Amino acid sequence: MFTRRGFIPYLICFFSFWSLSILFIKYRKLSFQKKSLAYIVVPSDTSFVLSSTTVDTVIDNIYECVDDPRHFVLFNRIIIALSNLRNLGRVTDVDEILRSQAVHDESSMETSYALLSGFIWAIPVLGFIGTVLGLSQAIGGFGKVLQTSEELSQIKTSLQGVTGGLATAFETTLQALIAALFIQLILTFLKKSEEEFLDSCSEYCITNIVNKLRIMPFETQNDN
Repeated sequence: MFTRRGFIPYLICFFSFWSLSILFIKYRKLSFQKKSLAYIVVPSDTSFVLSSTTVDTVIDNIYECVDDPRHFVLFNRIIIALSNLRNLGRVTDVDEILRSQAVHDESSMETSYALLSGFIWAIPVLGFIGTVLGLSQAIGGFGKVLQTSEELSQIKTSLQGVTGGLATAFETTLQALIAALFIQLILTFLKKSEEEFLDSCSEYCITNIVNKLRIMPFETQNDN
């Protein structure tokens, strides 16, 4: 039956498997990113103060944990803020930079789902197109039945094939709607997990970076 429904079911399967592949890759990446939350890159000593003179200690700890911090959302956010602190020496800018980077990460996350949103929109549309094509073929077949059949028994027999074509046409829409619903549910749960991860990154930065910041005496003199 599947091979008799034209090319539409193949397109539905293609976009569905493509969407599921993207979701699986994003899930694996998210699981990998979450591991960064387990690392404490700032010394746990209560006497440690994060300033422009102690930035290198934290940055060195990050590079001891991972080879390239840019591949991690959390570490990349911290590196950008601390690099600014090391270069400019302005403690007051760190919190603002972390917030700005958090907004950027959220925007990047939303953008990464754009293609999936397009697929979720396209799959049901393909199902409706398949149904319309099936209906047009069935109606055309019904017209041929009326033209070629003279007896009622022949019409009934021929109409069985036409109604079977109608059932096949609506099955295409059903398959597309089920596929889109399944993908949308997975996307919703994954997106929620990703949003929770970004919130955890922000909380991590506040607890381990912002709360450790102190304005040193020489910085106050420079500001004056």
